[in-house]
Amino acid sequence: MKLYSAPMPAPNPRRVRMFAAEKQIALEEVMLDLRQRDHKSADHLTRNSLGQVPVLETDEGVMIAETIAICRYLDAIQPEPPMFGSTPVEIATVDMWVRRIEIQIGEPVKMFWRHAHPATAALIEQHNAFGESNHGVLQRSMNWLDQEMVDGRTFLMGDKLSIVDVAAVTIIDFAKLIGMEPLTGHERVLAWHGRMAARPSYSA
Repeated sequence: MKLYSAPMPAPNPRRVRMFAAEKQIALEEVMLDLRQRDHKSADHLTRNSLGQVPVLETDEGVMIAETIAICRYLDAIQPEPPMFGSTPVEIATVDMWVRRIEIQIGEPVKMFWRHAHPATAALIEQHNAFGESNHGVLQRSMNWLDQEMVDGRTFLMGDKLSIVDVAAVTIIDFAKLIGMEPLTGHERVLAWHGRMAARPSYSA
């Protein structure tokens, strides 16, 4: 298998690398230079018509884009440890939590990055006031997440690591990198983040 990817700080390729590391799956990684627009090249557009990374090329030559889809495929070919749930209730709950993380945390981070960060100013038309407003949106979401962990759970869904934790830590780390300070004042989430940072996969 081959992963068309990008180095740090790109959060989506890192999500797949972390997941693969937790599953102990070795991936051949082809790094694209996003600053040089490698992901918009004619070659890469044949892999993903949206011109995005990551893209997984299976041993059969099938191209799979979108991080959760890639991770679902990896989970299916290497079932242990199960990271998308084992029972119908667990599977549904994982989907619920992935959706929550992507909307409640991922969206304000993405909107700040697109509309208020200087690194994207030359790439798209920015609406700075809207972008800056996402600081408050993210803080409300982090307050919610911190309160969800009031029961002392080890990971975001309980005692088992799941794709939810990988999805959350990668976007939270990206938020930290771009200056949004998601962990400030959220002690339970901060403790969870410390547990994630101690895992070997964190450096993937």
